[in-house]
Amino acid sequence: MTTTSRTDVRLVGHLMRRAAFGAPAWQLEQLAESSYEDLVEDLLDVDSQVRPAEDLLERFHAEHADEENNKFTSARWFFRMINSPRVLEEKVALFWHNRLATGIAKSNVNLMMRQHLTVLRDYGMGNYRELLHQISHDPAMLWWLDQQMNHAGAVNENYGRELLELFSMGRGNYTEDDVKAAASAFTGWTHDQSIPRYPNGWWEFSFVFRKDDHEYGEKTFLGRTGDLDGGDIVDEIVKQDATAQFIAENLHRFFVSDQPDEKAIDTIAQSYFDSEYEMKPILRNLFHMDEFKNAVYDRVRWPAEHVVNVVKIAGTLTDPYESGIKDLVGYSAMMGQHLLNPPTVEGWHTGREWIDSGFLIERVNYAADVLGNPDTPGMKKIIERISKGRISISPTDLIEACLYELGGVELEARTLDILLGELGVEEAIPVDNVFGSRISQIMELIVASREFQLS
Repeated sequence: MTTTSRTDVRLVGHLMRRAAFGAPAWQLEQLAESSYEDLVEDLLDVDSQVRPAEDLLERFHAEHADEENNKFTSARWFFRMINSPRVLEEKVALFWHNRLATGIAKSNVNLMMRQHLTVLRDYGMGNYRELLHQISHDPAMLWWLDQQMNHAGAVNENYGRELLELFSMGRGNYTEDDVKAAASAFTGWTHDQSIPRYPNGWWEFSFVFRKDDHEYGEKTFLGRTGDLDGGDIVDEIVKQDATAQFIAENLHRFFVSDQPDEKAIDTIAQSYFDSEYEMKPILRNLFHMDEFKNAVYDRVRWPAEHVVNVVKIAGTLTDPYESGIKDLVGYSAMMGQHLLNPPTVEGWHTGREWIDSGFLIERVNYAADVLGNPDTPGMKKIIERISKGRISISPTDLIEACLYELGGVELEARTLDILLGELGVEEAIPVDNVFGSRISQIMELIVASREFQLS
């Protein structure tokens, strides 16, 4: 890679909060040695990086290999979000997990959810048409939306309806006749029967097409008439203007801002068609948009993002033998996001709903516990960096230094005034043997701020 210019650290921080899960300042400074264009290309070039192996994770934590405990599939995902060099792959999988919402609560079959998550990883950054084809063959999705009950002569509309309403086009852009045609086209698409889990445990499920259970004959869907099957339905869906707009709105909400921007959304929608539904070019264009670069701290971090960001700053859970990975599942759930177990097929309601009073307390308490600990690797590094070359530092400069080390967090003036008041110190603070505790105190104040909940 040829570096043409440095990138502003704060812009790098913004990119890494959105396209990844954030990073401490020392990592951002290393990334800033490259041009912004190169950073974007490195994020997109996931195929050049190897996914983290999980064999050591299973060796040191035998419970992670437990096929019957869904908690550890979520824990594995947290481990990857923290440690994978293919970080945008994990971020995009998180995006699709909310949009193509599927959960363990209904099937209670953990291997199904592992297969489902693999689909989101393998196809989430590829072609949207192919992703919808794969999701329509995914046993976890088929079970979640009762597709195994969709029979010739006894049509179940659940999957066909949600495919249109929640996965692709959005309500109001199709008719009830389109729903019926889609459901009919998907008859016979199911999964194989479950093999009893004892004595050998669960077997993986597979997609099955039952020809004798499919409704053949003429169907009309979105203006196309013929003997259509599920693949034809997907092929028609991806061509629609409403689909481009729907995907653009969701990408904008996840990567850019909780506040809609019609101009930016239209630009993303055009990229959808220009790229022929390929996600990487869409994301490349999105990350280069001025609307993206200017939307700093303009969306509320999802709980999973918040947890991973805090862990990455603390510098913990980077090795498979460390304990605590499985605890992250519970922390995120208490903040409102139980990974691989969304509340409904709609997924989670995002934005301000992430920070109601109960969820906000959990977010603050978790971050304060982790970043208020001066003995973690990340906090030791932060304390060392702020201390270096100093005998003392003013309260304002110390708060600014802490904000910078957290990845370039920016506070409004009134928030900064409140923090200074809570700190209760006006004179210069000596860099002495209790300086680390002082920094921990400031970190606990910062993570309670409104701004720290944003990305």
